[in-house]
This record gives sequence, C-alpha cells and structure tokens, in this order.
Amino acid sequence: MKYVYIFLFTLFSGACQGETSSEAASINKGVSPAFELVTLGDTGGIKDGNLSAFLLRSVNDENYVALDAGSLVNGIDVALANNAFSHLITPPDPKLKANGNILHHHVKAYLISHGHLDHVAGLLIASPSDNNKTIYALESVNKTMSDTYFNWQAWANFTNRGIKPQLNKYDVVDLAPQQTSLIKDTQLKVTAFSLSHPLESTAFVIENQNDIFVYFGDTGPDEVEKQGKLAVVWQYLANSMEHKRLRGMVIEVSFDNKRPDNLLFGHLTPKYLMQELTKFHLLAKNKSQFEDMKIVISHIKYSLKSGENPRKVVAKQLQEANTLGFHFILAQQGQVLML
Repeated sequence: MKYVYIFLFTLFSGACQGETSSEAASINKGVSPAFELVTLGDTGGIKDGNLSAFLLRSVNDENYVALDAGSLVNGIDVALANNAFSHLITPPDPKLKANGNILHHHVKAYLISHGHLDHVAGLLIASPSDNNKTIYALESVNKTMSDTYFNWQAWANFTNRGIKPQLNKYDVVDLAPQQTSLIKDTQLKVTAFSLSHPLESTAFVIENQNDIFVYFGDTGPDEVEKQGKLAVVWQYLANSMEHKRLRGMVIEVSFDNKRPDNLLFGHLTPKYLMQELTKFHLLAKNKSQFEDMKIVISHIKYSLKSGENPRKVVAKQLQEANTLGFHFILAQQGQVLML
C-alpha cells in the first residue's frame, strides 16, 4: 500500500497540481541517486519556449549533457527560477549572466534524437551566443541538421561540416548504432539506438559506471510501425540490468488513447506505452529494479482547444492501465529529479 500511495501521489500531484517537487521525486527507498535530470522543456509540438529538452549529469560531476534542445535558454531561465542549479559549487563566471554561465560552463554536449524543430530550435537560436561543444547524433540526424538548418539559408553554419564557410563552433560526431562512445568533458557514455518516426529518431542509453539512464526521442510503437525497433532497445536494457542498475528513463506520450493509429505520426499513447513497457517487464530477469525506476513522461502535445487538459487525460489513462506498478512522473519545465 505504501508503494501504491507514492505512485498515486507522484502521478496526480504532478499531473493535476503543478507537478512533482524534487524532494518527492527523489523518493527511492534508500538507494542513493546516480543521476540528476533537469527538465528544460516538457511539451511536444506548438508551445514555443517549452519544447522537448533535458539536462542530465552524474551526481558526481557538475557537467551536463543536453538531451535534445527544443527549448534551451528559456528552459535554463525557468530552471534557474526553480533553483535547479543551486547545488553547483563551482564559482560562476562573473562575465556572464546566470543562464550564460550554465550554458557555457556546465552544458558540455548535445545528444540530438532527431531533426524536428521542437527538438532542436533552442540549440539553433542559442548558437550565435553558445560556446564550443560537441553534437552527438546518428548520421542521418546530423545530415538533417547540416542540410536543413546549418546551411547558410535557414541558419549560419556553426558546425565543422557542410556548406562553407564552416564556423567550427560545434564538433559534429556521428554515433554508430549500438556502439558505445564517451561523451566529451563528462563522466557519461552513450549508446544510440534507431527509433521509428517519420524522420529517424534515437534512443540514447547513457551510462555512468554501473548505472544507466535512457532518453527516448519521438517514437511510434512497434505494433504500428512494424519495424521492431523498440524491441531491440528493451532487449538491450533487459540484458544490461543483469549487471547494471537502470535508474530511469524519459519517454514520450504525445496523445491520449482516442488518437487513431493512422494519425499517430510516429508517437505513443498511454495504451501503447503500457504495451511496450509490459514487453520490457517480461524480458527483464531482474524485475526488482522496476520498484525504484522512474519513468518520466514527456512530449505530451499542447492543445489550443478548450476542454480537459491533455496532461490530466494522459495521467489518468496511464494510472488506469498501470497494473505492473510503474513509477510514472510527468515532466514539468524547471523540474529537478534525482534518479
């Protein structure tokens, strides 16, 4: 009963009452956290200023990697207002504002899941005032960024590849699928997996020693997409959990269950997320890890229509289908989670 209470409190206080506090979200039955996750943007689609973006770091390091960058500077501003970075002990750069200090001295790299604007707009807009960093992505994603944005038409070419002149601010690195790479200037490693979406998307499995976190870009369910890409990720995670601890994940739920399959456009609903997580649960031999694992729900589509808040609908549908007791948290801009 205690666990059920924690789950319900987390889900509904988050969905209906302004989201989960960092204190409530850090409840993990005495297991010391390994990662810190800061939400810079939680919505999918049209709400500029609050689009998909997160910062992740090892708790033993003050350097973050950005997981997508739909909203960047505005997301940092909201997080600063929420005291998200108050724990950082490195003296701030007196030549920079607080948001510039975070962007220049603590955000060390970008992991870009795919090239849709609601996942990259913040990076593009901030690039003239950003400092040198590495952009990690699958080859097709980096090609989209180069061909579509950093092309001296949509935007100046701040990278070290593509149309000249190349301004060489960003070192672009192609990640080979299912091969592990170090993330420069952090304590983290990343393994990329292709996901099904109209434009190729990515799941990033991020490791720090024996701890794992997973960030999913936009993805459709295997039942609809017929490509089996999520099954590959679930099997990899289930195998990894035999000798490592999966601390949590960010995964999208863009629409509620009324959305027809032919209008999903490579996205999940509560029904399909539960279907995928059930497959994962069946594969994992070490099921005890699910008790502490936090599943952060992102990318709920903002709506201009009157009526019930889509976040509340998604939260309710997840709770009603959650027979396995997963620990769901709805992401909220400015939120800090210890995982």
